[in-house]
Amino acid sequence: MDYALTLAAVALLIGVYLNEQAADRRAKRLTLQLTRLERKTDLLLAHAGIPEPEDPRMAELDALLTQGKKIQAIKLHREVTGSDLVGAKEAVERRMR
Repeated sequence: MDYALTLAAVALLIGVYLNEQAADRRAKRLTLQLTRLERKTDLLLAHAGIPEPEDPRMAELDALLTQGKKIQAIKLHREVTGSDLVGAKEAVERRMR
């Protein structure tokens, strides 16, 4: 009886592991597809001479910068754009100029 229970637990753990691996592969594939779509959209906008629409919260970011709240502005930039910390810091510093 204990052997059967142990075997069932091991089988369950293997199933969970394999399911996670499949989910990781799907997530990576979807991320690559999304990246390609974003790149194509950027190229189409540039070719058509259409500026990329700016998120309305960027006005809030500018307000934070005029108040000298650079850290809050970086946090907001990361939230709006999904960029990493270094990218957000560089973008905010460019926007300050």
